[in-house]
Amino acid sequence: MNSERTQHDYSDVKEYERNGEGKHHHRGKSSERFLDKSAIMESLEIRPGQTILDAGCGNGYMSKEFFLAVGPVGKIYALDPDEIAIDALRREAEGSTIEPLVGDVTKETPLRESSCDLVYLSTVFHGFSCEQITGFKGEVRRILKPGGRLAVVEIVKSDTPFGPPLSMRYSPDALKQAVGLFPLATVFVGEYFYMQLFENR
Repeated sequence: MNSERTQHDYSDVKEYERNGEGKHHHRGKSSERFLDKSAIMESLEIRPGQTILDAGCGNGYMSKEFFLAVGPVGKIYALDPDEIAIDALRREAEGSTIEPLVGDVTKETPLRESSCDLVYLSTVFHGFSCEQITGFKGEVRRILKPGGRLAVVEIVKSDTPFGPPLSMRYSPDALKQAVGLFPLATVFVGEYFYMQLFENR
């Protein structure tokens, strides 16, 4: 990680979190920009032609990276409950294979059963209620292909300059237990972030 990131002023992210009222929202102030996208993409090993769901996509930051990796024969579903963010992404992604959708991955989505090679969820899981976790697990199992993978990015369970209270955060072991799919690698993808990979077996 370069020095520019480690010396960044996080005050805008703290303010974004204080005003969030427990809701996952973006509008340009997501902590996602502090992630190491190169480490994420390398670990995901995305191939041309794959179908990916970017759940809780916000402004589509990672959807655009995924689009470049899957190429014109692949498909990216960019899902978020924030209608304003999705409308903006829809205009930006016009003519591409990114399909922005307003929706919630903790409920049934418009995606077909066994249609996705990868489901990606970044810095959202810690905000799920028990009921939402149950819904999330059911929907992920429904839409993932056999052997498909789930990638969950979360903030480390230790003191950081920003992020939810420690009581809301998951350690990798706690996340594995909560998700229930077959765990694969745990990868650090930024100074304060890790990504846990799972496989649908």
